[in-house]
Amino acid sequence: MSYTTPPFEVTFKGLLFDMDGTIIDSTAAVVKHWQTVGNEIGVDPEVILQTSHGRRSIDMLKVLSPEKANWEYVRHMEGLLPKLHGDDAVEIPGARALLDALIAASARWTIVTSGTVPLVTGWLDRLQLPHPPHLVTAESVAVGKPDPACYVLGREKLGFSGADDSADILVLEDSPAGIQSGKAAGCKVLGLVTSHTVEQVLAAEPDWIVRDLQSVTMVRGGDGGVTLQISDALAPAVNEK
Repeated sequence: MSYTTPPFEVTFKGLLFDMDGTIIDSTAAVVKHWQTVGNEIGVDPEVILQTSHGRRSIDMLKVLSPEKANWEYVRHMEGLLPKLHGDDAVEIPGARALLDALIAASARWTIVTSGTVPLVTGWLDRLQLPHPPHLVTAESVAVGKPDPACYVLGREKLGFSGADDSADILVLEDSPAGIQSGKAAGCKVLGLVTSHTVEQVLAAEPDWIVRDLQSVTMVRGGDGGVTLQISDALAPAVNEK
């Protein structure tokens, strides 16, 4: 397996971005965060970290510390993360350039994340990244990833209410749970190998796999649709739309 496919183009009506691992990498910050929270609730942080990526904190707490599984606590503790560990987060390569191009073309895009509003807006502000017109966050749905509800809602936020539109929406994701969520919503999915092994990403069966967003360039765009050029994708995963 190698990231060697020649450039190819795909066209979509809109794009749905996961946040952590797709637009930013806050792994170092999240490790520190869960160490603090784990000590606070009496759970080994390593146990939390093994299964937390791509999942809502409230879903983790329902299992590990049910008395803390409420939105007041989750929003508070996630809101502290960018404030306390902001220097530990960086952009995913290529993310800012792609978002800037989409905005300049008035293309339809939004963020669909397992994080809460305080967490997402905190990171966007800290890294001075653009805010989308709409957000789908942990509070937006009753069940988190890998359930498809968040990406179904994301599609609707872009103005596409029919399931027939799903295949014309691209989900950009790094976690297996998120990839499975996007696929279950009927969308095409681009998997990034930024937080998991290539084997784990492959097992979730995205339509294409790239290292990061440096491999994704907008070549044409607007409210009517977005044409992307994808380069250096993982050869076995390529199956053009």
